[in-house]
Amino acid sequence: MKKLYVLLCMAFLMLQASAQSDSTHSHTLTKAETDDFFTPAFKKKNLINFPIFRAYTYSDKSGTYYVALSESSDKIKAKDTINNTIKAFNFKVDKGVATKKWEINDFKLPDTKGATIESSIWFWTKYCEFTDLDGDGLIEPIVVYGTFGNNGYDDGRLKILVYYKGQKSAIRHQNGVLDGERKTQVDLTFYSLPAKVQAHVKELMEKMVKNNHAIFPSKYLDKMAKKATQIAD
Repeated sequence: MKKLYVLLCMAFLMLQASAQSDSTHSHTLTKAETDDFFTPAFKKKNLINFPIFRAYTYSDKSGTYYVALSESSDKIKAKDTINNTIKAFNFKVDKGVATKKWEINDFKLPDTKGATIESSIWFWTKYCEFTDLDGDGLIEPIVVYGTFGNNGYDDGRLKILVYYKGQKSAIRHQNGVLDGERKTQVDLTFYSLPAKVQAHVKELMEKMVKNNHAIFPSKYLDKMAKKATQIAD
């Protein structure tokens, strides 16, 4: 009887996890879908003044959301779009009413003494995700963006933003070829995130290194993992 009870409990937990997974959904909006939701009137009301580069929608047990990633598109240079500023917006839709839940604002570093520090800033949609990482039925949005320095990615900046139950945790990183040029700042709130979320972000960071988009020494990533374990203990 006891064995049967354990099996029933396990089956219930598996069904519950499956139901939570099935209750979440996300996808990238087409241009037509983007224009349908982010109408000129809606953009004007919510001060979305830059062109929307990419838009998403996602749903979980807390509701339905729409996200717009917008870039200033200041000029075209060698077929590349140069952005001085970026903004992102997250709206929750309930009974036909859209309420802004969070907003991201950032810009490339200004020139100093006639020297260009950064040439452009943009969203790295290759690493942006809207997934339920810990199986609690809530999606954890991850938004990543960065800049080009004088040597491209090698001395640019990047920022990883993780939204967990409405709270933002950030990892800010300055790339650099030399050890002394690199600097990484991790919000303390990041180490309070579920282990699965932290592990996934670390995997993203490793992927950035593999793709030559960031320079995170392996010993630093190991240090992050060790600190997460110490805080959990």
